[in-house]
Amino acid sequence: MAEELSYVIINPYTVSKSRTGGVIARLLTRTALDLVSAQMFAPSAALVEEYNKHVITDKDPQDRFIQELIHDYIRENFSPDPVTGQRKRLMMLLFRGDDAVRKVREAVGNIKKASTKGETIRETYGDFILNRDGTVRYFEPAVLAAPDIEEARTKLKIWAQYSETDGGLLENILPTTSDPNHQRTLVIIKPDNFRFPSGRPGNIIDIFSRTGLSITSIKVHRMSVAEGEEFYGPVRPVLREKLGEQIGVRASELLESSLGLKIDKKTVEAIGKLLGPAAGDQQFDNIVKFMTGRSWAECPKEERTMLGLEKCIILTYEGLDAVRKIRHVLGPTDPSKAPPGSIRREFGQTIMVNAAHASDSAENAQREMGIIKIKQNNFKSVVESFYGN
Repeated sequence: MAEELSYVIINPYTVSKSRTGGVIARLLTRTALDLVSAQMFAPSAALVEEYNKHVITDKDPQDRFIQELIHDYIRENFSPDPVTGQRKRLMMLLFRGDDAVRKVREAVGNIKKASTKGETIRETYGDFILNRDGTVRYFEPAVLAAPDIEEARTKLKIWAQYSETDGGLLENILPTTSDPNHQRTLVIIKPDNFRFPSGRPGNIIDIFSRTGLSITSIKVHRMSVAEGEEFYGPVRPVLREKLGEQIGVRASELLESSLGLKIDKKTVEAIGKLLGPAAGDQQFDNIVKFMTGRSWAECPKEERTMLGLEKCIILTYEGLDAVRKIRHVLGPTDPSKAPPGSIRREFGQTIMVNAAHASDSAENAQREMGIIKIKQNNFKSVVESFYGN
């Protein structure tokens, strides 16, 4: 069976209600497809109009009445505010794999009247409520997805065309942007969450939603060795120094045990100074390898800028006091010391394999965003490479 590319649009209302994580978790667990790209959009009127031209189609299993409701919904809820011009945030996810379009559509579900089952994403997060006379009281489809392969192709090419002008890192999109306490911070959902298809990435995003902050960018990324080296560069000298004392004591204990030698304090310190840098470099190499899938020490220089082998999701969160709020729900580096309900307590294993990273200051967030090139996204290239320009 040939691979397909499919998409899900998480609607502005679903995003604003912080239901994004739950939707992502459902999609990852129900489809077992490869999440190959993700991007935030703030659609222009031109993008909304172009996309909406292809919403009503004979191939859609939804009846004409529902399709017309969706058409009107998109025009009203995706378009910029007619008075202020303020654009609305939505998220697009790209999935690749065998029979991807059907699998995604089944996980999303069709729109049904007053469904209470909760089996599909729309049954859980969407609403379709009618008055007694049959008129529509409330309509919220929660997410949108293509009904067939051709629809997916047509619509994805439209979104790819606008991805650089209407998508990426959304600037000045929140009401608190001008507040002195407004911050933008970086989060990385680490590779240990992608070892096998699971709801972990979505569940982590769901916990971050407790902060009340807004996602302003998202990208699926494979960190290169060069990026890993620069990103974690400030940690390396700390490790070289910190591990010196530990390695000195441990090595002395082994020597005393195996050789029967009595080693004094000065010698222990000397052993630590001798072996500490090597131990620190090894631990630094372990960190880079965990994040990239390749050894920093063994990677040839000409290959260090190549995409890594491990997948992660990178997000920016914005709002008042964003750095502190994100780190509070993340928990301390050591999962064993993290409080119940925190991300690292729930999903972390060790100090290194601890589910997620979050910037520890607004200044470091800026540095880290520059390293992983937060304003660049593979959304357009994934679509174009799959379908051709």
